Amino acid sequence: MASRPAVGGGRWVDVAPARLEKWIAGFGERHGGATADGLTLTGGDGETAEFHLTVGSAGSLPELVEAANAPYRIALILARRGGYAVGVAAGDRLTASKVDSKYVQSRTAAGGWSQQRFARRRANQARQVWDAAADTAVRVLVPALPVTALVCGGDRQAVDEILADPRLAALAAVRVDRFLEVADPRLAVLEQAVAQARSVRVLLSS
Repeated sequence: MASRPAVGGGRWVDVAPARLEKWIAGFGERHGGATADGLTLTGGDGETAEFHLTVGSAGSLPELVEAANAPYRIALILARRGGYAVGVAAGDRLTASKVDSKYVQSRTAAGGWSQQRFARRRANQARQVWDAAADTAVRVLVPALPVTALVCGGDRQAVDEILADPRLAALAAVRVDRFLEVADPRLAVLEQAVAQARSVRVLLSS
């Protein structure tokens, strides 16, 4: 299972809802037994596993398993320079989506007035992308309201620009804290983002 370092120590792993119950049982087998305190397991060897839901809430491990497998509806917005993807998922299945890309110039090493003109042109191109993404979100996501949560990913500044549109205020109000790391938005990336959003993050510490 792939893991990634956590700020402050330890490492993160993602566990799919369907595997969660088995993973919890396996933790005790791997670490000489385990005791539960809320959403934290402590192994007999001192290893701890702290569970975090992206969507939903739970106060105990049985509630965690139930919440992780609930067929909730979520909205997603992914954005990076020159492209975006929006979608609605029911459970682990996309029910509506739209993906688009538009040209935004890369950075240049030129200086002086040419650099300033380039920067303005690039900013205008990016602004057009975010405006188009906001219009798409209004068409695809707003009719799906209410949803349990909005999950975002890609470039944080780009997503913030999109959600600044007042027409998306109801979506912004249910945005979760977790921000997904994703590649350039494509349909396959959006589908993977649904799986990421539904997975349970586990912080492992010694």
